[in-house]
Amino acid sequence: MKLGVCYYPEHWPKSRWQQDAKEMREIGIEYVRIGEFSWSTIEPQPGELHWEWLDESLDTLYAQGLKVILGTPTATPPKWLVDRHPSMLAKDELGRVRHFGSRRHYTFASLEYREECHRIVTLMAKRYGQHPAVASWQTDNEYGCHDTILSYAEADLIAFRIWLKDKYTTIDALNSAWGNVFWSMDYCSFDEVDLPNLTVTEANPSHRLDFQRCCSDQVVAFNKLQVDILRQYSKERDLVHNYMGFFTAFDHHKVGQDLDVASWDTYPLGFLDQEDIYTPEEKQTYLRVGHPDFGAFHHDLYRGCGKGRLWIMEQQPGPVNWAPHNPTPADGAVRLWTWEAFSHGAELVSYFRWRQAPFGQEQMHTGLLRPNGQKAEAAKEAAQVAQEVRELSQVMGLDADDLMALPESGKVALMFDYDACWSLDIQPQSRAYSYMSWCYRLYEALREIGLSINIVSADAPLDTYEMLILPAQAHISCDLQKRLDDYKGVLLAGPRTGSKTDSYQIPENLAPGPLATLLPLSVERVDALPKHTQPEVSGHWGEGKLHTWHEQIATDLPCLLKDNAGNPVLVGDNKRFYLGSCLDKPLLKACLVKLSEKAGLATEYLPSGVRIRERGKLIFAFNYGLQAAYYHPDNAQLIIGADTLPAAGLAIWQRDTADSK
Repeated sequence: MKLGVCYYPEHWPKSRWQQDAKEMREIGIEYVRIGEFSWSTIEPQPGELHWEWLDESLDTLYAQGLKVILGTPTATPPKWLVDRHPSMLAKDELGRVRHFGSRRHYTFASLEYREECHRIVTLMAKRYGQHPAVASWQTDNEYGCHDTILSYAEADLIAFRIWLKDKYTTIDALNSAWGNVFWSMDYCSFDEVDLPNLTVTEANPSHRLDFQRCCSDQVVAFNKLQVDILRQYSKERDLVHNYMGFFTAFDHHKVGQDLDVASWDTYPLGFLDQEDIYTPEEKQTYLRVGHPDFGAFHHDLYRGCGKGRLWIMEQQPGPVNWAPHNPTPADGAVRLWTWEAFSHGAELVSYFRWRQAPFGQEQMHTGLLRPNGQKAEAAKEAAQVAQEVRELSQVMGLDADDLMALPESGKVALMFDYDACWSLDIQPQSRAYSYMSWCYRLYEALREIGLSINIVSADAPLDTYEMLILPAQAHISCDLQKRLDDYKGVLLAGPRTGSKTDSYQIPENLAPGPLATLLPLSVERVDALPKHTQPEVSGHWGEGKLHTWHEQIATDLPCLLKDNAGNPVLVGDNKRFYLGSCLDKPLLKACLVKLSEKAGLATEYLPSGVRIRERGKLIFAFNYGLQAAYYHPDNAQLIIGADTLPAAGLAIWQRDTADSK
């Protein structure tokens, strides 16, 4: 459990660097990320390399005992490079060039740009790969930020045609997989296939899905190019990339296979304000602390992408600059977010940024220091967390490294699959339906009944979990089907599970496709509803309303919930269940409690805005609500905080040894 900060020495006079490093240590900072936007400072002209400032900044930080996460600068190619290789620029869906003047101005598919990246990363890795200050490397920065995964430039067309030929081998196989006989869309060669933009009406969904997959694979290849260089010249240092919230345009699990750690950039207030996933009431209630499940959901998602290892590379420290509205956090919110991350397995929480910049696009984005160099509110909260980590270490008799290694306790797995997300977003059938939203609301409901959840990929081992939730696993691969057949715990498959083949066609036996061997049923028709239409539901497991998605199910399985016309909504027995509709939260929670009972998992309805998380023998409680709330677990000793949690407050208990899980 360690703290870090993002620092830009090139923004400030060298005379300030030593003071900055000293003050970082005084606060409790141990890690510093630098360099990720510095290409034009390193190389202002082609081949004219200025390393001196970076040498000196690394030495200054190292002298204070700080460990550096060195970023490769490929998110911001300099102007001279763009002028040399104009074809590296991406194009949007309307065919417009996305020009120089901000950041992320490249397409991942550009081979010319990859060569330039190979050159600059190699130069950096050779120079700093064994520097004693460098503990880790960050590849690039926020892949896909500003909608930069899908590009429609010439380089993308070339890459797509190569990708298709590698996948299908023959054009006849592509035509069959895509169903191109529909609307007379057959091709005679791969060279005839264009990108799925600028069509008269909707492009073939199979075409769109394969293009999304291709663009995702370009990110994987771009990242691996840098990883291979860093592995060669900087052995035994962690390699990491910083992902983003609610971002699904590439497969983070595939990128993560080549890295050591997954990190992400968490901005609870910015995302609360800008995302349609939240209701107006939620945006008002959680205006200054963020939604209770925003951070937790992504912590659990990205820990899964990181093979069990998680860092926070950028933690919001105050008002940001990029959301529609940018309120200040409540007192204590930064501390709460930091501990929430630790409770979900984060080894490191790094704040963005050290000092607020008085220039550029982010001059209204706060840091731990104000633009004048004086400490801002978040610096005090970071120092408080550092002190509390020391206290926790003393009580438990563990050092900070041992605290980071505390085991996870999640016995519930929720499957999140990027390919399923793309599939269902391409043809949502209802504007009210969103794969991400449905996954998030299921996660929220599980947390509100006191469960700790792990979010897993479709390739993850399943045998350690007592309960498994498939929110909407659109395609069931043969490998996943076998693991589901062997799974011994309680399984809930949600609506749209098994509804597509790998090539984006409806299975011959209808949904849930191959899963029908476990859940003998078929989905005969779908009622895709607007938000204002919410039919009533009732049955043995409760009553409430359904919304957004309602399937007409044919089955002989026991019916646990029915709609007001008597049609099945939730069916199943023993340990296998299928939910054919999206349910309102009270009813969804009631059903999850029933499933948890069958899985032997204890649940409890938590006070509004309160969430808990278990990690090893530790129990964490967080209050995101506007009012104080009481919470005290059984058979546990309080370490930090109090049983009455103030607004934006938290508490930590240690479970008695005899009762530890």
